[in-house]
This record gives sequence, C-alpha cells and structure tokens, in this order.
Amino acid sequence: MLKHIHLLFVVVLVVSFIGRVVLAELKPALLEQKWLKIGPHVIASLVLLTGFALVFQGGWLSAEFAWIVAKLLMLIVYIGLGIVAIRQPGRSRWLAFGGALICLYYISKVAVTKQVFFFF
Repeated sequence: MLKHIHLLFVVVLVVSFIGRVVLAELKPALLEQKWLKIGPHVIASLVLLTGFALVFQGGWLSAEFAWIVAKLLMLIVYIGLGIVAIRQPGRSRWLAFGGALICLYYISKVAVTKQVFFFF
C-alpha cells in the first residue's frame, strides 16, 4: 500500500513539474500564485517521506543498497535542474528540463532494477 501511495506522489510530482515548466514558458505570472509556490514543496516532501518510509519498511539501510544512495543523489541533481528549468528563459530552460526528465528516468529505472549502473 505504501509503495502505491509513493508512486502516486511521484506521478503528481512529475506532472506538476512539467506543468510548472510549461507555465514558466507561457504564463510566468501565474507561477506567482501562492499555491503554485507552496504546492510543489508539499508534493516533494510527501515523495521523500513515503520514500524514507519504504526504505525503513524494506530494511534497505545496509551498504548493499547503493541504489538508494544513487536515487537520492540524482534527486538532488533533478532539483537543481528543475530550478533552472523554471527560472531561466530560452535554451537554458529546455536543456535543464531535458536533463531533469533524464534524471527522473534514471531514478525510476534504478527503482525498478535496483541496479545503479543498469545501462552496462
């Protein structure tokens, strides 16, 4: 059940990120609304909380679970690229947006395969 809740929050996070990037491009003034500033932080917090709960529930705190560390590091990269994608105009926005989507793909692939270097 917790896994499904976590996945639901992840989907909401991805959809809201894509929506905010589109708004930043088309109607940047809308991003000044309070709920659009606070909402993404609430969603990201719920993703992290349910993710940590899954780690503890699954007993994945030993050194053999490097894939969790890889996901957390890539999450930090995703956050940085997401900030650039929303705040910077033009080509920088779209390069950061593409990079952020690649990060999300990597995180999801590692979550499924439990392999940090799944591409080798």
